[in-house]
Amino acid sequence: MGNDVRTITLEQLADGAADRPLLSEGAEIDSPMLTVNLDGAAESVTCVRAADRARVSDRILVGLHHGGHELSPDVQKVASALDTTIVAESAPGNRLAVSVPDPDVAVGELHRKVAENPHSTLVLAQVLKLSEHLTVPAAIDVESLAYSTLLGGPEFRRWLEQRGPRPLPPPSPQEPVLVRREDDELLVTLNRPERRNAYGAEVRDGLVEALRLALVDTTITKIVLDGSGPSFSAGGDLDEFGTTPDLATAHLIRTRAGAGRLVAQLADRIEVRVHGSCVGAGIEVPAFADRIVARPDSLFRLPEVAMGLIPGAGGTVSVPRRIGRWRAFWLCVTGVALDVPTARVWGLVDEVSG
Repeated sequence: MGNDVRTITLEQLADGAADRPLLSEGAEIDSPMLTVNLDGAAESVTCVRAADRARVSDRILVGLHHGGHELSPDVQKVASALDTTIVAESAPGNRLAVSVPDPDVAVGELHRKVAENPHSTLVLAQVLKLSEHLTVPAAIDVESLAYSTLLGGPEFRRWLEQRGPRPLPPPSPQEPVLVRREDDELLVTLNRPERRNAYGAEVRDGLVEALRLALVDTTITKIVLDGSGPSFSAGGDLDEFGTTPDLATAHLIRTRAGAGRLVAQLADRIEVRVHGSCVGAGIEVPAFADRIVARPDSLFRLPEVAMGLIPGAGGTVSVPRRIGRWRAFWLCVTGVALDVPTARVWGLVDEVSG
C-alpha cells in the first residue's frame, strides 16, 4: 500500500478509475483512499456518472476543493456520494464539507490516518453509508456487528499489544450513577469523577437502569443527564477494552445492555448537560438526545479508529444524524478535538451555557 496521496479527476471517477479491485494478492488492501479533485467546472452528465460510480465504490473517496466559493449544484451531487470533502471555504450549514485552512495538508493527514488503520476506516465508511437510512435500532445493530468484526482484526490487536496488559478497574467507591427525582423531573449524574466518568460497565449499567425507570414511568416528563467532576465522560474505560469473554456476547451487551437505544427512545424528554472531555461514548450517547447543552470548556472526540475500531456506543448513528455522515467520517478518522463553537455551528450541540 503506497504512501502517496493518489488524486483523480471527476472525469476519471466517472470513467471508473476507482473501480479496480480493492484487495491485491494475499488480501492486501490496495489504495484504500483516493482523492477526487473537485476544482474547476464539469459537465452535468459527468457529475451524474461520477456520483453513480462513487456510490458503489469499495474505496474511501475524499473530495478536495481549493476554491473560495461553494461547490456548484452538480458537483454537490458528487460530494454527497463521497465519504467526505475537504474545502478551503464552505457555508457552515453544508454538511457535505469540512472547511480547513490548508486543504492539501488536511487531505495528506487524512490519507496518513487511513494508511495507518485501513481496515477500521474502510469499515467505518461502509457502516456510515449503510446506516444512513436505517432506523436507529437497526443502525446500532449494524455498528455493533462491524465493531465485533474489528475486535478480531489486526489493527485492534496491535493497539492492545502497544497498550499492554492492564488490571480491571477497581469497583466504584461510591454510587457510579446518582439518580434523584424532583417533581416530574429525573436527574441523572454520572458519578465516577476519579475515572473521568469513563463509560465502563458500572457507569453503563447504572445509566441504563435510570433510563429504564424513565421509560416505564410516564409521569417523568424530563430527564436531565450530567456528570460530576472535571469531565462529563472520557468515553469507554480503556482498562476494560478486550475483556468481554467472546465477540457474540460483546455484541449483545453493546446493543441490548447499552444506553444508546434507550436515549434514542427517550430523546424528546432528555436534556444532556456536558462539560470538559466528551470522548467516545461521552458524546456518542448524548448525541441521541434531542437537546445537548454544552459548557464552553467542552471538547468532543471520537478516537476509536486509531485503536483499530469504530465508535461502538452508537456514535456512527447518533453523530451523523446531527452533523452528517461526511463530517462524522472526518471526525472519526482524524480523531481531532472539536471545540464548542464548531460543535454548535455543526449541530452537535444545541446550546452553549455559561
